[in-house]
Amino acid sequence: MATTATAAAPATDPVVPHRRAVAALLALSFAAFCFVTTEVLPTGLLTIIASDLGRSESQIGLLVTGYALVVLLASLPLARATRRIPRRLLLSGTLAILALATLVAAVAGNFWVLLVSRLLTGLTQAVFWAVVASTATGLFPPEVRGRMVARLSIGNGLAPVLGVPVGTWLAQQTDWRVTFGVMSGLSIATCLAVALLLPGFAPEESSSARGTAPDRRRLTVLLVVTGLSVTGAMGTFTYLTSLLLDVSGFGKGSLGPLLSVSGISGVLGTLLLGRYLDRFPWQSLVALLGTLTAALLGLAAVGTVKPPALAMLALLGLSFSALAAAIQHRALQVAPGSTDMASAAMSSVFNLGIAAGSLLGAGLVATTGVRAMPLAGGLLAVLALLVMLAERRLLGPDPTPGGAPAATAE
Repeated sequence: MATTATAAAPATDPVVPHRRAVAALLALSFAAFCFVTTEVLPTGLLTIIASDLGRSESQIGLLVTGYALVVLLASLPLARATRRIPRRLLLSGTLAILALATLVAAVAGNFWVLLVSRLLTGLTQAVFWAVVASTATGLFPPEVRGRMVARLSIGNGLAPVLGVPVGTWLAQQTDWRVTFGVMSGLSIATCLAVALLLPGFAPEESSSARGTAPDRRRLTVLLVVTGLSVTGAMGTFTYLTSLLLDVSGFGKGSLGPLLSVSGISGVLGTLLLGRYLDRFPWQSLVALLGTLTAALLGLAAVGTVKPPALAMLALLGLSFSALAAAIQHRALQVAPGSTDMASAAMSSVFNLGIAAGSLLGAGLVATTGVRAMPLAGGLLAVLALLVMLAERRLLGPDPTPGGAPAATAE
């Protein structure tokens, strides 16, 4: 379906003092840190929780799988159901429920209570990711929103680098329940910060509620690109430990520093992206898809040699974290209707890619070996890159470079 422009005046953003806007952005970035850390924590605490609750590690793994499944299925319906709720109330409410659900997890007496608390947390995350980007960018002028998306993404980029390792260490020194209790406390503190700092305007009052260059076809392309690239990258990330140990020959004691290299590179890549995303949104996305392709195929080609494998690992972390921010910014650009609905669709596809990548990796590892996963992931990234290049050839350049709002699309 072709998009057509209508003569509609863009919404005017409520005036927000710059310092308050920056403080609110920091609070939302830390909220992203809380959500991602809480989501991924069971991967670091797998053996500890399994032993305490008398369950197998595979059963505890369902705490992550079920979480992702809830986000996949609930993002679009919840985004539609909450689209008229003021963002300050909605985001502070999701953080309050996150804090409560995480506290329930901390005192859970059995696996089923823990699982229910995790599924409830997944519902709040589905809402959070649907609205946080448009809310954060709506605090700033359109011409700097790419930079703000990158800064917002620093919070979720720090979660695997800082949140999960520190949470795992704390659990090892005390108890896994203490780690969940601390995350509950951080979540309620962030809830209060968001409630105090975020302006209380309605969603429709912000120009970020609609895409700056709305185009349904380009959003469809972006969904396809997201699914392909996330499947390829997350399939590799899922089995990265096995790849580093069995193929590259690193020792178990070096895994922590090696994974930190990937995470720190991701944060640096996101910061670097913020300098270019507003001026070159399409080009940035294409460049990151190319970098991701090079990292995955490089791991497949030279992963048996430690120094090149380390370089490819850093490149993989840099490209994938920055790519997630570039995809989010692109969704805010080309959303043909509500940016919340576009973000929710992107979140669903992202989680679908996580699940598909994990399944693809499991099949390849069982049949051909772990080294096949980065090769398959690289080929999927190549396909995503070709789809993105085809968009420019078939649909032409973007109507706007990413700055001023455009007319709405039908």
